Amino acid sequence: MDRRIQQLEARVEKLERELAKSSRNSSMPPSSDPPGKRRAARGKDRSARSQGAQPGHEGHGRELLPLCAVDEVIEHWPERCECGHVFAAGELLGVGEPVRHQLEELPVISARVIEYRCPRVRCPGCGERTRAHLPADVASSAFGPRLEVAVAVLSVRNRISRCDVVELGEELFGVRLCAGTVEAILQRAARALEEPYQQLGERVRASESLNMDETGWRTAGERRALWGMFTDRHAFFALAPDRHEDHAKRLLAGHTGVVTSDRWWAYAHLPLARRQICWSHLRRDFTAHAECLATEKQFGEAGLRLCERVFWAWEVFQHTNDRRELKRTIRQLQRQYEPIICGYAAKRARNRHCRGMARNLLKLWPALWSFANHSGVQPTNNHAERSLRGAVIYRKLFLGSQSEQGERRIERLLSASITCRLQHRSLFAYLTDLLAAHARGDPAPSLA
Repeated sequence: MDRRIQQLEARVEKLERELAKSSRNSSMPPSSDPPGKRRAARGKDRSARSQGAQPGHEGHGRELLPLCAVDEVIEHWPERCECGHVFAAGELLGVGEPVRHQLEELPVISARVIEYRCPRVRCPGCGERTRAHLPADVASSAFGPRLEVAVAVLSVRNRISRCDVVELGEELFGVRLCAGTVEAILQRAARALEEPYQQLGERVRASESLNMDETGWRTAGERRALWGMFTDRHAFFALAPDRHEDHAKRLLAGHTGVVTSDRWWAYAHLPLARRQICWSHLRRDFTAHAECLATEKQFGEAGLRLCERVFWAWEVFQHTNDRRELKRTIRQLQRQYEPIICGYAAKRARNRHCRGMARNLLKLWPALWSFANHSGVQPTNNHAERSLRGAVIYRKLFLGSQSEQGERRIERLLSASITCRLQHRSLFAYLTDLLAAHARGDPAPSLA
């Protein structure tokens, strides 16, 4: 009977741990938090003040554009004064600076329909009829590159469904589209991106440091995994059957720099000197332990104190750029906290809930501090998570892909979209140049 009670208590404890999970103490996304679970305030004291500008706040109005940027000026002269005097034409003379008001408006947008004709003529030499051939960039599609790029950007960057793109095309541009046409345009864009996509992967693998993360995906309802590798200016996405170590090895083939990631086992093949463990993930793990009881709570609180000191050291470094001081601070933290972590890694009954994480931290110990020794390496993997966010939203809206061809298409389009954003580059302008060059048979403009 006692044994059965212990088993039930252990089961209840396990279920309570699962129930307590949220985006604060695990890798679950904020969207998975239940409605009743409110996020903790981020270091701000709650006050009775309402949101927004407070009384006495200096307003920030919309700045007027210079006259050189104005397309049209319309002047409104007064007809009469407030005293009742009616102005004659010769009395309307400006005094001082006029009151200016600017209005920004869209012109009437309508797609241009261009008909290309190839008249047939009879050859006086042989008597046969002949005609000219359409230029390659015209014959390849019934739509021009700018219209095709508008459809691609709306579908990928703005994540608008095929039917809504068709509706927007008709309402905004007066263009005749259908869902199949949108799909064909996206396929042509993906084919044009084949070479830039390969160059982008080579450029990312040649970098001295990169961030890497993975998330779930669906293809025709089957589970897949979307991997992402990111530098400050480049993003490379690749779909794989799962989150296994083999795919990480394939993606990182030839890379010799530092990889920032979480503690997922697929990255365990990397040497510790070439890894940086994400401290944001560690803080969430420590938070989960700190919300428990007894020794586990003490372990979590000690870990949270370590996280705060690490983040403070990094913030100071960002302001001073003094790497020597950063290394000195990190050495102090290592000497202070390594014995503490070792204590919780000991094989004791009271450590049973925190022993696993403590031992894993000691195993990865050198990889916790790589950011102090390598330029361009940050202590968190937030850059990868932010870059993956758009892909996750796309997956939720469109339920992933429906075929292997669809997988290749979304890999290339997402890579181009996020890379242009990281480079502060117009995705519309890049894809317009790309599709025009592809139609002419010219070399594709590079993303790398």
